[in-house]
Amino acid sequence: MVNKFKRGIKKYKSKFIVALILWVVLAIVFVSPVSVSIQDAMADGKFDFAIFFERIGELIINPFKSLGESFNEQYIGSFWGFLWKFTLVYFLILCIGIVRYMPKHEYDSIEHGSSDWCENGEEYKILSKNRGIILAQKIFLPVNKRGNVNVLVVGRFRFRKISIICYS
Repeated sequence: MVNKFKRGIKKYKSKFIVALILWVVLAIVFVSPVSVSIQDAMADGKFDFAIFFERIGELIINPFKSLGESFNEQYIGSFWGFLWKFTLVYFLILCIGIVRYMPKHEYDSIEHGSSDWCENGEEYKILSKNRGIILAQKIFLPVNKRGNVNVLVVGRFRFRKISIICYS
């Protein structure tokens, strides 16, 4: 499990950088205006939705103004409390994403077989370069061959990359 988790982290390292940048942007654009708006809406002791929506509308338009206000003495406690909760939820969503897209087994992204394993033209002991039933661009299955001509062809025609495993 640890090896799968390490491979998942290694595979998505660039996506972590994007996630960190997104966290910073959301902290500036979302967390700061919401925390200041909540604090202003709670000024009378009860939550006033009219003040909240009016204040959040003007602060989302000016995110750096709201960031500056969030570091004022009356808003800093609300800002750090909301930022902590937001970071926790963001981290949980990120962990769920990592676990969900971890490799399912140890053979993910590993080629399982190809004709590259054949050495010195071994595949042409069974196959032909010239004529027969076409398998790939320059690989043919001869129709007049005696003996065992079992061939497993894996791949798609449109990509012209076909893995061939020969059994003789």
